[in-house]
Amino acid sequence: MTFADRLKTLIGEESVSGFARRVDISEALIRKYLKGSEPSLTKANQIAIRANCSLEWLATGCGYLYRHAEVVDQHALISAYTTVTGQTPTNEQTIELVKMVSGYQFLRKHKKTDGYLDIEAMTTFLSIAKMERK
Repeated sequence: MTFADRLKTLIGEESVSGFARRVDISEALIRKYLKGSEPSLTKANQIAIRANCSLEWLATGCGYLYRHAEVVDQHALISAYTTVTGQTPTNEQTIELVKMVSGYQFLRKHKKTDGYLDIEAMTTFLSIAKMERK
């Protein structure tokens, strides 16, 4: 998988122009990367930070797609749920809890330039994360 392929995965169903705005890199430069050009380390890091992606994965394809801060420790989550509710969550409840915590963590770190929560970016993030689980 090339850098361009990984970038396409990261963009997902979001428009190239929307993704470019989100990572604060010109659309022309993003399109150049999609055609096979390799970014500098500074630009790759900027994309990784703004797209909440692991720089290691973006640069090499190794490691996790998302930064570890976005990875939910399911054992800890299930333990917390059980302690708070006195019940063990079903598999379906666990999946929903993971989505909720992942979405929360994403929103906590990603705000629009006006300071508001970026719900649209979170939705994209969750749809990509869902694809990764398959």
